[in-house]
Amino acid sequence: MLKILAMSLQFLTRFYVYRGDFDERAYGRAPMFFPLVGLFLGVAWTVLYLALTHLFPQPVIAAFLVLGMATLSGGLHLDGFMDTMDGIFSGRSREKMLEIMRDSRVGAFGVLGLVCLLLLKFALLLSLPREALLRLLPIVPAISRWGMVYAIARFPYARAQGLGLFQVQYTGSRELAAASFQVLLIALTGGWLGLSLLFASLVLVHGLARYFTSRLGGLTGDTYGAINEITEVFLLLAAYPLSKCLPLTLL
Repeated sequence: MLKILAMSLQFLTRFYVYRGDFDERAYGRAPMFFPLVGLFLGVAWTVLYLALTHLFPQPVIAAFLVLGMATLSGGLHLDGFMDTMDGIFSGRSREKMLEIMRDSRVGAFGVLGLVCLLLLKFALLLSLPREALLRLLPIVPAISRWGMVYAIARFPYARAQGLGLFQVQYTGSRELAAASFQVLLIALTGGWLGLSLLFASLVLVHGLARYFTSRLGGLTGDTYGAINEITEVFLLLAAYPLSKCLPLTLL
């Protein structure tokens, strides 16, 4: 289990904690700890927010949070998001879309999508009330990364090869159940707001995964990253109105 956790942490962050040989099965089961790693990232962002609170104005803090989110994850999901935007909006055949997504060069749709995503993320981090933001920062990345586990476990892989194929092969109902248990406990710390966001994310992730599958014949590592980024922004967006009417505690 420790090897699986180490691989999960290393895959989703810039922390290279696993130095052993590549273990296909451990890597394939790594998604089961994605919500826990998401919580780790969220706590790191919360610490960053608190450290900067008395030093800079809110717009600067929001900018540093966006930068911190990208830096700690190594830009992995942002890269997948851009590739997915380039492929999906190319209007080409299924095979051509997959080929475009594999291309290391970024196209106009990828750049435009990234700019819109980061601007929206910045605006939401700037606008959310302090109390809600402090409660949400640890929760949101855990839920969005659980969304990737759901997509991996419940939808087919579009390519005949690739590292993502190992995760589809080894991440099944048991791994999804473990990840779901983790994310439920994490969401409970946000009270009714946290539970509402978790339920909303399930609907969104299922819809996104079905859409990508209909266009590509399955999912890829890039679409997992896109699902994470879209879910993250959606949760912040939904939290803005919901935080005004739902309590941050269950009692």
